[in-house]
Amino acid sequence: MAKASKYVSKAPDDNGIIHWSVEENEIWAELVARQLECIKGKACDEYLAGLEKIKLPHNRIPQLHELNDVLKRETGWQVAPVPALIDFDEFFRLLANKQFPVATFIRSREEFDYLQEPDIFHEIFGHCAMLTNPAFAEFTYQYGKLGYAADKKDRVYLARLYWFTVEFGLMQTENGLRIYGGGILSSPGETQYVYSGKPEISPLQVLDVLRTPYRIDIMQPLYYTINSINDLFEISKMDIMALVEKAKALGLFEPKFPPKEKIAS
Repeated sequence: MAKASKYVSKAPDDNGIIHWSVEENEIWAELVARQLECIKGKACDEYLAGLEKIKLPHNRIPQLHELNDVLKRETGWQVAPVPALIDFDEFFRLLANKQFPVATFIRSREEFDYLQEPDIFHEIFGHCAMLTNPAFAEFTYQYGKLGYAADKKDRVYLARLYWFTVEFGLMQTENGLRIYGGGILSSPGETQYVYSGKPEISPLQVLDVLRTPYRIDIMQPLYYTINSINDLFEISKMDIMALVEKAKALGLFEPKFPPKEKIAS
């Protein structure tokens, strides 16, 4: 079951339009302005090209049909409105049908700087631009098909692959280290942290990624890099489930972070 959320997604009306308040559009505008400044010289070219294609509005939250028109044309993808949190079955089912889940709520001002659950800013600003790229789109599609067919115990391993690519992936380019992961691109703190010299940055080997624990509530102590967005296309053609079996046999790496503190009841 999906965890509970204090946020409630907005349902589209009969014409597919979501009615956002003035305040919600203002929060979007402020988030976009801040993050566009933050990612200068840090986002990968493929992401920036995708932003141009989706014509991301800066002063209001985009309607989903505006994104769908572009994504359908570029890679055959769509975005799908979902509740604030969904379970793994639904998540993988959507990806396997080339539908990217977008929770149709935006964070409050009280959680302006950091929100643990994905809101519409994270999903659209962080991910939709990359979905215009054929290699990234194909990787995400194949990942969804794998996950939908996988057993629950194997999905834990697959979640690590998604985490260290789609969410927190980096790329080595001729112009230096660049970001393609939506979890970084939508977070000012994480964007700056990547370049702070504090995290470990290693070349991506799929078997290593499947064995790497992570926590969602801290800055990442480790990131993995690819050399080209086409590396994701090559990964999508691998026998990932055979590598999952190897990862299970070898066991997980020692975590590079302390255990999460338990809250006293």
